[in-house]
Amino acid sequence: HLLTTDNFRTKLTSNTKLPMSSLHADLSSSLKDDEVLENLPVGTTVTMFFHDLGPQLGWTMVFLAECIGPLFIYLFFYLHLLNIYEQKDDYTSNPCSVVTLACVCHCFHYFRRLLETVFIHRFSDGTLPLQIIMRNCLYYWGFSAWLAYYINHPLYTPPSYGNLQIYSALVLFMLCEAGNFSIHLALNNLGCNGLRPKRIPYPTRNPFTWLFFFVSCPNYTYEVGTWLSFSIMTQCVPVALFTLLGFIQMTIWARGKHKMYTREFTDYPELRSAIIPLFL
Repeated sequence: HLLTTDNFRTKLTSNTKLPMSSLHADLSSSLKDDEVLENLPVGTTVTMFFHDLGPQLGWTMVFLAECIGPLFIYLFFYLHLLNIYEQKDDYTSNPCSVVTLACVCHCFHYFRRLLETVFIHRFSDGTLPLQIIMRNCLYYWGFSAWLAYYINHPLYTPPSYGNLQIYSALVLFMLCEAGNFSIHLALNNLGCNGLRPKRIPYPTRNPFTWLFFFVSCPNYTYEVGTWLSFSIMTQCVPVALFTLLGFIQMTIWARGKHKMYTREFTDYPELRSAIIPLFL
């Protein structure tokens, strides 16, 4: 039985009462949990460094914290529970139907993510430092407040092409939401959602999983599609910026997972890209 970094850290912390922290073979970078100690590029002896990262939370709590904030923050703006607009407009609701539709879509998205976190996702035993969780929450919560402020503003201007633009984007939004849920369900059945993959993910009879023919991380593809459609639906600059930053970050994650798949499985499908079919 090969000893991995995670096994070694767990045994050492249980015997010495040291906090669960990152482990280093040198002072430059931390070791991954699945690295086999025998395979480290060192001699017969090695000095291990523990880095105490402070208070930490498990991944379930991390996802819940990141998602529950945007859900309620957006509702506060939609229901005008905060006195943030000009006095005469404070409690005036915008008559545009897209404002209500955007609220329903935004809340549906984060409610789905909360349900998936509790009932579908299978997380590793890893933890995340509290300071990083706070940074992530500031990002998600802050952007939710920013875009909600403009979309629910009494003077908000509806999209340029009216209902055609709104409802076309709504169809794309719902398709991407259904696709994201389908992919997470398929990954859960494989036992590789948040965990080390046991086998290559392949499409099932569910048409939404057929994107696996072309990309390694279709859940990220659908997530980008969700926010792209929401940007089109609302025609709001903060939403577009959130979509762009999310796409950049998810591309980094997707390329990392794609490399992991190709490294783990010699028969991994060559046609697959990381996040955008045949391109990226």
